[in-house]
Amino acid sequence: MALEMESMASAIGVSVPVLRFLLCFVATIPVSFTHRFVQSPFGKHLYAALSGAFLSYLSFGFSSNLLFLVPMLLGYLSMVLFRPYCGFLTFLLGFGYLIGCHVYYMSGDAWKEGGIDATGALMVLTLKVISCAMSYNDGLLKEEELREAQKKNRLIELPSFIEYVGFCLCCGSHFAGPVFEMKDYLEWTERKGIWAPTEKGPAPSPFGATIQALLQATVCMALYLYLIPHFNISGLNGPAYQEWGFWKRLSYQYMSGFTARWKYYFIWSISEAAVIISGLGFSGWTDTSPSKPKWDRAKNVDVLGVEFAKSSVQLPLVWNIQVSTWLRHYVYDRLVQKGKKPGFFQLLATQTTSAVWHVSITCNHLSYLCGWSGNLFLNYVFVPHVAFVYSTAAIHCCC
Repeated sequence: MALEMESMASAIGVSVPVLRFLLCFVATIPVSFTHRFVQSPFGKHLYAALSGAFLSYLSFGFSSNLLFLVPMLLGYLSMVLFRPYCGFLTFLLGFGYLIGCHVYYMSGDAWKEGGIDATGALMVLTLKVISCAMSYNDGLLKEEELREAQKKNRLIELPSFIEYVGFCLCCGSHFAGPVFEMKDYLEWTERKGIWAPTEKGPAPSPFGATIQALLQATVCMALYLYLIPHFNISGLNGPAYQEWGFWKRLSYQYMSGFTARWKYYFIWSISEAAVIISGLGFSGWTDTSPSKPKWDRAKNVDVLGVEFAKSSVQLPLVWNIQVSTWLRHYVYDRLVQKGKKPGFFQLLATQTTSAVWHVSITCNHLSYLCGWSGNLFLNYVFVPHVAFVYSTAAIHCCC
């Protein structure tokens, strides 16, 4: 078995740990499909928790679940014991723990060397834990004090622990996203809200949208495998690169970046397919006649939107979409005082949060962050009306 794994890994140019992760990641699709046959809400929560933990064990080993349990417990205990402050506490504790894990495991260096560890999944889990705590915190506030997104996602009652764990690990979404809301997860498991039977009938079939996501994933992986032998980013450190002229270096840099993006497209397409086939990816109906189902709750990237974006202003709208939405709802908007316009502080705080979440603490990343901060300042001063979307792209497209 080990020899087979090694031969498969070498055939696609990845390490054995990465191959193991990819196999488990693709397995989230049949696991999520099986979710449809679990009828009771409690059974759905239990299935989500156990299947997510099992996939984590297969991908990263038993210690990964212990790694995930810490922020989950910190977030839940904050909600139980300190509800008026649970959002702020969970934010500080969650990001503090994430930074500590990045430093301890040196995950940035491990990823560069072709390895993989559970800290990538921990990044997504951290956002989900924080969003749940903040939404529960919002349940204490008056509706007139809340923004529309807060009104929609607020939690009046404390979720049970099994509901909470199921939300964190559902559909293997902690592997690579997407990030979704606890309120939506609960309504989906209980067949309420947009998932409740209506005059249009039950929730629509997800199979057409799932096939579309899988076809996109297939094309993305095929293109990546075709291009990677010719335009690998590691070639930038090779001796041949140093001998090339300016234009050949520039073209290689462009093509190596272009090639690298397709593996992200593949990963996000698979995660999108997994959430769609479970039914959770349903996000309502279009306003057209006849109305059509929408399946964009799990959409994390618009491939054509990224590749044909006219400017960097458009990129955060089409790249790592759900994380951009999370940053706006849980950082940027919440720092804007009622009756006042957002300023440089809100922008800087949002992008600092994004930087801390995206990168591990190494000298290279710190120097990158310093350079980005200067660019952010100039961008805000000279083009304030596009500052948020432009600067969000600066970090997201480096992820």
